[in-house]
Amino acid sequence: MKTTNEIQPKLTTPVTLANRCVGTCRKLIAQIRKTKVAIFTEFIETRETHQRLLLLALNEAEALAWQTGFPQLVFPTLAREKAEAVAAWEKHQRSINRMNSALSLRA
Repeated sequence: MKTTNEIQPKLTTPVTLANRCVGTCRKLIAQIRKTKVAIFTEFIETRETHQRLLLLALNEAEALAWQTGFPQLVFPTLAREKAEAVAAWEKHQRSINRMNSALSLRA
């Protein structure tokens, strides 16, 4: 007579190179996503940054980071630089708009 252990198939996933690679990739994607959300939240809350432009800048940083051999190392710095560039551009645009408004009032 067979015991219970012999009848039931094992439900664990075999440890293979492919399974380890998939697990590592999932962790890497989660790290990058977490960093992206943190930078997005910081720039939306602390600076007057346009949400859509910031999201595009972060997506571009992620795409560029994935082209390197170490996206988890490159992405945070690149994303922050791009987010700061968006914030600086928007600040510059606001100053130009204020200047144009002041000039139109004089005319």
